Amino acid sequence: MLAAVIPAAAQYDADTENGVVSIADHRGFTFTTKKGDFQFKPYLLVQTSANYNYYDDAGLDPAYNQDNVANSGFAIPYAVLGFTGKAFNIVTFNLSINAAASGGNLLQQAWADIRPKEAIGVRVGKFKTPFSHAYLTTLGETLFPVLPTSLTSQVILPYSLNAVTPHIGTGFDLGVEVHGMFGGKYGYQVGVFNGTGASVNLATKTLSDDWHIPSLLYAARLTWQPFGVMPASQGDPRRLNQNKMLVGLSASMNVESENESTNDFRAGAEFSWLHNRWYFGAEFYYMHVGFTKRQKIDQTFNYFGGYAQLGYFFNRHWQGALRYDIFERNSTGKGGLLNMPAVGVNYFIDSINLKLQGMYQYTGRTGHDRQMDRDEDNLGLATSSVVIMAQYTF
Repeated sequence: MLAAVIPAAAQYDADTENGVVSIADHRGFTFTTKKGDFQFKPYLLVQTSANYNYYDDAGLDPAYNQDNVANSGFAIPYAVLGFTGKAFNIVTFNLSINAAASGGNLLQQAWADIRPKEAIGVRVGKFKTPFSHAYLTTLGETLFPVLPTSLTSQVILPYSLNAVTPHIGTGFDLGVEVHGMFGGKYGYQVGVFNGTGASVNLATKTLSDDWHIPSLLYAARLTWQPFGVMPASQGDPRRLNQNKMLVGLSASMNVESENESTNDFRAGAEFSWLHNRWYFGAEFYYMHVGFTKRQKIDQTFNYFGGYAQLGYFFNRHWQGALRYDIFERNSTGKGGLLNMPAVGVNYFIDSINLKLQGMYQYTGRTGHDRQMDRDEDNLGLATSSVVIMAQYTF
């Protein structure tokens, strides 16, 4: 039996918390029992992209005939197969496999959420950690085909420790989270996770030698949504007559992260607003990295980044996009910023669930005291990057 109606009590989970294609989504189909106490929705999402990346001469060795153009060609970022559903109007579940990934990343997410009341729910499994509007946006409904570089790129530490390569974003992880909404406006998420990221599906942690607590990721997020629950979207042609806003604060501590080498503290502030054809989003985030005592390094390092982005639907098919991304990648002790403006355009063929995205991003550098710091700051990052992506969902 097919169903398209979701009970009002289930709308919060259905619209915001699946991460790929929600129960309430019009794409595909949903099976339900006659009593309506069980719903099951299979889905898929496939992304194919063409990429062009140009790197400047810093870090390239002409003796090895290294080319300025690299990491270019075609890619499949995601090929997700999964199912989601709800049982007895209390338990929400989801499982998805990313066939384009490898290792532990094959299991993109797998969780069950027991939510007897709007004010309290408990989620266990592998899911998105409560940090960053960019990561918490539904996959495939982001304004740009790639996330901000300030979230995804590794920071630079002045020590040759291959095991210590943190980045500010935390993404998917294994753990447990308590979450809920009060009065339809105030949301909270408090969770404990492994802190090893999406690529590890095993229990590998120990106790902290320094703090004598489990070496896990402790995270929390508070939100204010004055006009009701904010959809986890940065632009959808089906939502051109809505007014939704979200203001959020988040923080986390990853104890003995990076192979027990560092303790990483993160904090973030976020703002997002969907108003008819307009979308606006902005975030600022900070990370403090301190080494464990066994490393015998007294120095600590501070990093920050942020972005602002704007989207506008010219009509139901065309959406324009602008983003400005900044990143203090080599720590505040050295100074200097990466500034990364980007422009994009999205085309939606909603009748067949097809979305086309294109973007150009430039990576600039400013404020460095020494030329060496300037050259090191964008190592591994393309000076000019073009991405064209086709996405199909069902």
